[in-house]
Amino acid sequence: MSDPASNLAVARRYLQAVERGVTGAELEGFFAPEVVFEVFPNRLQPQVDRQDLKAALEGAERGRKTMANQNYKIMHEMADGDRVAMEVECVGTLAVPFGSIPEGGPTKAFFAVFLEFREGKIVRQRNYDCFKPW
Repeated sequence: MSDPASNLAVARRYLQAVERGVTGAELEGFFAPEVVFEVFPNRLQPQVDRQDLKAALEGAERGRKTMANQNYKIMHEMADGDRVAMEVECVGTLAVPFGSIPEGGPTKAFFAVFLEFREGKIVRQRNYDCFKPW
């Protein structure tokens, strides 16, 4: 079993990296090669989406082109053994128009993120994302 405090520190650094739009090898460094990402149904995605590391890194590249900036505020967090849970508020600015929001327009979302660790690396991420109406 991993150290919960160390896992929480890694989870915070990971979220900060995502906030900065980090991609490629720098982002990949947070994950075990066999990591599985799951995003549960939300307004943008009507079905459960499961991705491997390659697909998630490609998604990060697309996301970097979509968002001009984003700010993540951890509302609550907890760590227990190999697991970290975070409730996150995300406020951002679009780099491209989306729905009724123009380029440069604001976005707001709330996420519940559950991470599982092995040897200091994320091996599983589950997201429950809630987006403000647009």
